[in-house]
Amino acid sequence: MSGESAAKKQPNNFIAEWFGHRVYPVVAETERSLADQEAERCPFLTTVTGKKSLCIKKHNSKGVCTISSTSNGERQDWLACPYRALDVSMLDDAAHRLFGHTPSDDVQIVAVPVLEDKEAADNVRERVAAGKPTIVYFQNKLGGEISISPTDRSPEFSFDSTMIELLPDPTGAITVGRYGVFEIQTMDFHGTYSRAVANLTSARHMHKGEFGKSVESHPQWLSEGVEGPNIANAFKRTFYQMMFKFQVGAHDASAGCILAIPRAVWESWQRHLGRPELVSHPDGTWRLMREDDEPVENPPAWIYVFDTDQSATKTPNPLVLWRVIGTDAAALSHYTLDVAPEAALEAGGSVDRLRDSITLRLSKYLPELRPKPKARTRGARGGGPGQTML
Repeated sequence: MSGESAAKKQPNNFIAEWFGHRVYPVVAETERSLADQEAERCPFLTTVTGKKSLCIKKHNSKGVCTISSTSNGERQDWLACPYRALDVSMLDDAAHRLFGHTPSDDVQIVAVPVLEDKEAADNVRERVAAGKPTIVYFQNKLGGEISISPTDRSPEFSFDSTMIELLPDPTGAITVGRYGVFEIQTMDFHGTYSRAVANLTSARHMHKGEFGKSVESHPQWLSEGVEGPNIANAFKRTFYQMMFKFQVGAHDASAGCILAIPRAVWESWQRHLGRPELVSHPDGTWRLMREDDEPVENPPAWIYVFDTDQSATKTPNPLVLWRVIGTDAAALSHYTLDVAPEAALEAGGSVDRLRDSITLRLSKYLPELRPKPKARTRGARGGGPGQTML
């Protein structure tokens, strides 16, 4: 087999993080990472609840947090589990932004199950009574999702995470203020994780004391059966939900809506959005808006585009906000349903090429549809210039 053929067979997709810790392209091998992997513990649920929490994923995908893939042309992390985005710093930033607090404000954000602890619940009551900003949040495994009930004219929808501000009422008791929606975009993948997960599980047991070295020297263990992300399906699955929830976030009772997505997903969406130009804002954020709109200070919807700060020693790897983009449902609809189709309809665009493709396919069955050969113009050695050879 030639070197070129062998290179083509190199895998493109690998499990990148396992039970919260990096295994590709470098391997974290710390006391904490090995302990989490041995116990099959989720470090993110454990951090936000204050209790040791096992990974909740099914056997075939147990422990898989992110997939490293080159589907965008460069190697990037793609999110395979929503709990990977339970990054304390990102949740804190979201709570401050949604409810209008400055970065220096003393805002406490608490997962609802933590309130089962009497001391934690009393602390929340004291903060609220003292007028200190206090936000609690629900999520699937953290008190359950909050849903909008269906009506005869609207569907049922569940929110990935719902943040609620707690306020004091005139009697000194607690009342519920505004709510904010925090959505997390994961990715569907072709193939199966099962064989790669089995490989990692075996390595954990058979190579104690040299887990990192063994995994790093056998990257094929992490790629067996793992295929790339289903990019088109993810956008189709997400688009309507984004529009709906961004509109819910614009309601007077809401503090807004945030959609958190990996940078890899944002870049894969550019064709679906017509590759829009973002407008920079003086506060360091960005705006995605229609061409004739004026930028607003506090838009009803935000897109958090994050990346993983890859490290073998700082583990779990922190998430880093790459772009914070203010937008609304109307702007996303404009770029998806107006700008991108216009690009497809441009002269020489994909719709023009579609007709050529259809004609070529049909010509296999109706030869008369085959393109006629172009007439050749005689060169200097043929007839005079401009004469046509038939």
